[in-house]
Amino acid sequence: MNRMDFPGRGGEAVIEYLDGDFQVVKPGAFVRCAVTGQPILLPHDLRYWSVARQEAYVDAAASLEAERRARGR
Repeated sequence: MNRMDFPGRGGEAVIEYLDGDFQVVKPGAFVRCAVTGQPILLPHDLRYWSVARQEAYVDAAASLEAERRARGR
């Protein structure tokens, strides 16, 4: 990914999360953390996501919380 993939639009992007990468479906400046609702700026702040759940997470703690919720703990 590079800056040209993320035009200066201030809206929320739609992303397809892949193994070790992601594809922009709808350009935007950010995605939201599925656990906290916090915006995650694209592309550099997006580091954690679930391919199975197609969700982004703001940090490792949010990713772990999502995993716990998915397993019913």
